[in-house]
Amino acid sequence: MRLGEYQELYYVKKVDFGVYLAEDPDSETHVLLPAKQVPEDAKQGDRIRIFLYKDSKDRLIATTNEPKLTLGKFAVLRVKEVGKIGAFLDWGLEKDLFLPYKEMTQKVEAEDEILVTLYIDKSNRLCASMKGIYDLLRKDSPYHKDDKVTGRVYEFSDNFGTFVAVDDQFSARIPNHEDHSFLRIGDVIEAKVVGVKPDGKLDLTLREKAYIQMDADAEKILEILDSYAGVLPFSEKASPEVIKRETGLSKNAFKRAVGHLYKEHLVDLTDGKIRKI
Repeated sequence: MRLGEYQELYYVKKVDFGVYLAEDPDSETHVLLPAKQVPEDAKQGDRIRIFLYKDSKDRLIATTNEPKLTLGKFAVLRVKEVGKIGAFLDWGLEKDLFLPYKEMTQKVEAEDEILVTLYIDKSNRLCASMKGIYDLLRKDSPYHKDDKVTGRVYEFSDNFGTFVAVDDQFSARIPNHEDHSFLRIGDVIEAKVVGVKPDGKLDLTLREKAYIQMDADAEKILEILDSYAGVLPFSEKASPEVIKRETGLSKNAFKRAVGHLYKEHLVDLTDGKIRKI
């Protein structure tokens, strides 16, 4: 009997609280299918398609209900609650699916909708994991450069950027030089395809074309200037790392926006500093 998978088992015995199923009619290893799960027309000797999981007392049990997730697959599940040892997810069965803290790529909150996989832990129990999504996503999307897409954030990387599942199934990434500090795991975003890699993975951007985005970036810099009493402690000559850390913008975007503010006579660039006028 395969935990976490669909399979067909024989109806071998009826009891008051359901029927017992087995891999072979003569097998002495049985699993219970509760009475409310038994098909009305089922009879002894029939093969019944079921899913195997464990109940709240850690006993193997069968169900004819269909979970939203099976072994080797991934799905979007809703977080029902978060406890001391992890979170519990709604996966369509009576017993919620446990997501341990060690399997989270970022802390989650109740009502978050996140991408997870299913695995069997060392205690032979079914659990969810937020890891391993990258390897399961498809790379044959129908999208091309400049297409607008919708995707769900599923992981962050300091080196590579923000990983996104477009349409909850296709592999995509927002590069690290774009600000992703405002994003959380599970966020659904709208983005533009800026390239399709040879292996089919998508490169995305949240930014519009430079001339459209410039006004928003300029507004952001003015707000930062206000927080620094009107004078930035660095200029456009600062390192990309400093600019990214302080503003969330790439160095090029920062320079474009500062240049825009200078042309509008909103900032002064004398003495190697950026001052609000």
